[in-house]
Amino acid sequence: MKINIYYGGRGLMDDPTLYVINKMQTVFEELNVRVERFMLNELKNSIVTLPQTLKDADGIILATTVEWYGIGGYMQQFLDACWLYADKERLQKIYMSPIVMSTTYGEREGKLNLSTAWEILGGLPCSGLCGYIADAASLEMNDEYTTLIEKKAENIYRTINQRLTSFPASNQAVKKMVSVSQNTDLTPQESERLSQYAADDGYVQQQKEDIQELANMFRGMMNEEPTDSENYIQEFKDHFNPIAGLKTSYNIIVDRKPISIKINGPEAEYSMEAIDKPEVEVTLSTATMDEIVAGRMTFQRAFMSGEMKEKGDFKTLRYLDELFGFMK
Repeated sequence: MKINIYYGGRGLMDDPTLYVINKMQTVFEELNVRVERFMLNELKNSIVTLPQTLKDADGIILATTVEWYGIGGYMQQFLDACWLYADKERLQKIYMSPIVMSTTYGEREGKLNLSTAWEILGGLPCSGLCGYIADAASLEMNDEYTTLIEKKAENIYRTINQRLTSFPASNQAVKKMVSVSQNTDLTPQESERLSQYAADDGYVQQQKEDIQELANMFRGMMNEEPTDSENYIQEFKDHFNPIAGLKTSYNIIVDRKPISIKINGPEAEYSMEAIDKPEVEVTLSTATMDEIVAGRMTFQRAFMSGEMKEKGDFKTLRYLDELFGFMK
């Protein structure tokens, strides 16, 4: 038998969840169970590939800590990856036990969320453990708590070893009617390969650049007018509102075409060549830039919504909307 433990906390030394899964792992190993642990906080750049590790598992433990609200981003990313890339037929044979410790309010909701998510994925339910632990030291020094953890680990072992059955859940019926995974046309092998590509930042970036290049090529073939940086520069000139004493510089990359602006008090210098070391560099699409110059969007709102990326001093970024009054 093999049990995988997926830990979704931040890895803090006083995390009560770590104490719980350490105790459980000791019990499992005494029962001759192979245990493999995955620390999602250390594997955050390859979380999308982790559904591949479910293939040889008989059961898993999803362990996380509620520190302020919910099960945390790492665990949510792992569940998202399971939905997109995991072998759904294999998931139907895997038991899952949720372990949620909380240093604030919400451990019961977190445990329920993990159980519900796993059932929607098609997996088998297994009783879990949750509790509010304000101080990890109190957990370690309490023999009754230790006994409770060990007994729970033994029950999880029995459930998996004996393949205990349970009544079907209603969310399975709802899933069949209204919820469709995005990779229903892919084989498990294709899903695994896709998850590997998705985890490769270099590959993803290259694909984005290739797509943009193809889009520009087809735009030219259809005789569409390309983005005219000079028109944007004229818009900047027409809407310039100088800020006394301000000296800064910007690179504004619109669909890979640069516009640079150097601000020196009441004066502004514009160019269609990028500055080597601007204080702020922003990247956005032509559609987003058109929305900004038309007064229907601000640079700040575009950044907050994810339609514009920024590198540099965030405070200096905020000056853009003051310097150029596009809003009506």
